[in-house]
Amino acid sequence: MPVLFVGHGSPMNAVQDNPFTRALAELGKNIPRPKSILCVSAHWYVDGTFVSVSPTNKMIHDFAGFPSELYAIQYPAPGEPAAAQKAQDLLGKSNSRMTGNWGLDHGAWTVLMHMFPKADIPVFQISLDMRKSPADHFDLGAKLKSLREEGVLILGSGNIVHNLRKINFSDTADPYPWNVKFDAGIKEAILKRDADRLVNFAKFFPEETPLAVPTPDHYLPLLYAFACSDKDDPVSFPYEGFELSGISMRAVRWG
Repeated sequence: MPVLFVGHGSPMNAVQDNPFTRALAELGKNIPRPKSILCVSAHWYVDGTFVSVSPTNKMIHDFAGFPSELYAIQYPAPGEPAAAQKAQDLLGKSNSRMTGNWGLDHGAWTVLMHMFPKADIPVFQISLDMRKSPADHFDLGAKLKSLREEGVLILGSGNIVHNLRKINFSDTADPYPWNVKFDAGIKEAILKRDADRLVNFAKFFPEETPLAVPTPDHYLPLLYAFACSDKDDPVSFPYEGFELSGISMRAVRWG
């Protein structure tokens, strides 16, 4: 299977028809049908690495102040306990725990509903341990790579640049220069397979990082996806663009 990273942006993308959501729909049509999907989402950022093992997925509307139509959305994709167990085996029981207390957060379902609208592909998730360093997350991600060979689509969902304090709701607002520079630098690192630059982004982008990555949760899913890619995978960018001035919506496909 290919490996994907998708910048999910605003929850409103779930109900909007725009170039980004159309790109997601095309992406879903242009990859082999997965047996299951492993989503590493920015929105499950907790104390510990957990693997969701429930055979069913409850919907998590983890946002507030949005239109009622957003809270009415259901994406009833089943869970996949067997694949989840395999993922924990690869991570190691000393590194992870199983849980049945999680569902699909909006980092997962707002993307998947455009890619696979029938909600008929099993989905499970892995959390981001907020206590671990970017290098630790990269190493954990690499342990999951072999799932690709078993038909699992590994999907990182976050945003390379994500600064909600700097968002601009004007329809004509340009992205901030630091957004453009950081996003372009990370794109270059992806193309060059520069793991050092991707993992140690704060060292390589000291001026942009405090604004582009004020908290690491939305950036870290990229490291899981990259760690599961292979040097021989062709790299493409199914979508490139910015949202609300302070968010990069870049999507990346390996394979």
